[in-house]
Amino acid sequence: MQEKPTLKSTGVALLYLAPMLLVLGTFNLYPIVKSLLMSFYTDYDFFNNEVYAYGIDNFVTLFKDPDFWLALKNTFTYVLFVVPVSMTISLGVAYMLTQIKTLSTFFRTIYFLPFVTSTVAISIVFRWIYNGNFGLMNYFLSLVGIDPIAWLTSPKYAMSAMIIMAIWRGLGFNIILFLVGLNNIDQSYYQAAKIDGAKAWQRFTNVTLPLLSPTTFLISIIGVINAFKVFDEVYALFNAQPGPLKSTMTVVFYLYSKFYQEFKYGLAAAAGIVLFVIILIFSLVQMWGSKKLVKV
Repeated sequence: MQEKPTLKSTGVALLYLAPMLLVLGTFNLYPIVKSLLMSFYTDYDFFNNEVYAYGIDNFVTLFKDPDFWLALKNTFTYVLFVVPVSMTISLGVAYMLTQIKTLSTFFRTIYFLPFVTSTVAISIVFRWIYNGNFGLMNYFLSLVGIDPIAWLTSPKYAMSAMIIMAIWRGLGFNIILFLVGLNNIDQSYYQAAKIDGAKAWQRFTNVTLPLLSPTTFLISIIGVINAFKVFDEVYALFNAQPGPLKSTMTVVFYLYSKFYQEFKYGLAAAAGIVLFVIILIFSLVQMWGSKKLVKV
């Protein structure tokens, strides 16, 4: 391992990496490059795959489109609610599971099941839960004197309905990751804190949270990326529509509608590039913030 790399050793390493590099190049790098090029197509014959003109017209049209700004607003709303709430609940549940010795594996399995269940199947169940006439959600609300809510047909509540479903579905994955992080914390830290007289909440805030920061950072990165790319929940919960009065139309759904329904390939590619840049910026900011916290 201490030897300096040579041309021969580098060639051998690349040979071993070649299959994975081929897969990454074909299914990751090529689509990104192709999308970037397509975003500048202003005159494109899809059937013959011929480009007659290039330009920035797609980006100009994109930023003038009110639907795109609405999609951006809805996407940011979704991200700002789903990610922090899901992480907070997941951490609380994971911490409680570490305190349970009996049936711990059973509870972990139960919490993880929604994550491996089809989004379509979950959406069917939630459409029944959200039903305005006989849904389970409105039944429980009626027990505390709240009138029935049109969860899926009212622009006021459609986004809330989708956020609730998304939080519930994503809990399992986050809980498992938090459990791994919690189980990797050396118990000697807690023993030392107890000797110093730290209470349970003090041990959690001064020992658990700081030592759990790498796991928290990983979950936040994955959560933000997945939330910005939300599409399945919208498509399945609202029957391939962007919700009532486009109240749940996200950037990816906007991209889908432009590409597959309106056949505006350049405009759809431009929307994808903008989303890529937004996710990249958020990821870089999170990485920068994580490094600052570690230094502190």
